[in-house]
Amino acid sequence: MTDVVAVVLWTGVTFYAVFGGADFGAGFWDLVAGGDRRGERPRALIDAAIAPVWEANHVWLIFSLVVLWTGFPDAFSSLMSTLFVPLSIAAFGIVLRGAGFAFGHVSTRLGARRASGAIFAFSSVLTPFFLGTVAGGIASGRVPVGNARGDLVTSWVNPTSMLGGVLAVTTCAYLAAVFLFAEARRQGATDLEGYFRRRAIGAATVAGVIALVGIAILHHDSRHLFDKLTGTALPLVVLSALCGIGALVAVLRSAPAPARLLAVGAVATVVGGWGVAQYPYLLGTHLTLAGASAPDATLTAILVVFGVAVVTCLPALVLLYVLDQRGRLGAHGEPTLKL
Repeated sequence: MTDVVAVVLWTGVTFYAVFGGADFGAGFWDLVAGGDRRGERPRALIDAAIAPVWEANHVWLIFSLVVLWTGFPDAFSSLMSTLFVPLSIAAFGIVLRGAGFAFGHVSTRLGARRASGAIFAFSSVLTPFFLGTVAGGIASGRVPVGNARGDLVTSWVNPTSMLGGVLAVTTCAYLAAVFLFAEARRQGATDLEGYFRRRAIGAATVAGVIALVGIAILHHDSRHLFDKLTGTALPLVVLSALCGIGALVAVLRSAPAPARLLAVGAVATVVGGWGVAQYPYLLGTHLTLAGASAPDATLTAILVVFGVAVVTCLPALVLLYVLDQRGRLGAHGEPTLKL
């Protein structure tokens, strides 16, 4: 039963990496879009793409935290205390990001809209970076069991965590660029299709280079993780690379549908590979899933609630994304992007 709950937890993490990642990545492209005039149309497409779904995308983070808290309380308390600093910054970034995006749409003054937009864009980079450092701290075994037992600085300021932070930002940017490339095609914005096509290719190249450099970093700083990624988890690592290459080819051939599917596959298999590399441990090599799990009654309750959520909540999320892709969520039935 413990392993089943762990799979449920990792499912939530994977969905957040995909949907939340694309959400954060869109903010990255907002940040680097340029001045008001130059960045007007890219930002309009970004707004059109994420406005209907940005709040729903963060449901997966809440879901993952609740499952971790109730299913593996020792791991939750250890993580939240040792990694308090990066987690607090990430949470602060999520709040600022939502506020910036919301207020930017209702502000009537140009200065206020610019400030809100800047907050939204900067927080979209800040949050995935610090979430990536958290993943690096966990993966490299720098979170001991117990309340605030780990070092509050070196637990996340280390080579593996920095790699995780940078890779999180670049991966989110790559995923978002592919999604926005597909969105531009759907809305018939040919200039923006080329704009985000070029950025998807660039982000994929940068992410690939960082991943190659990361091999040496993991070999030096997180040998256990390196050995598992090149051993047990190697099939998923290879599959991720193949999906990434396939997505790049699809982008080059201007095929948005397969590009988006393959990009999702690349990110999902990376998260899956990390999960396989971690197994059977939840923290480093010192806390196993079995050792961290709650009593069987609690795990049973989690699985029951998860089953209810699959039946009641998941169809609503699917409907939201389907309506969004069919262009049914624009204001008063009008296109969300003025061409």
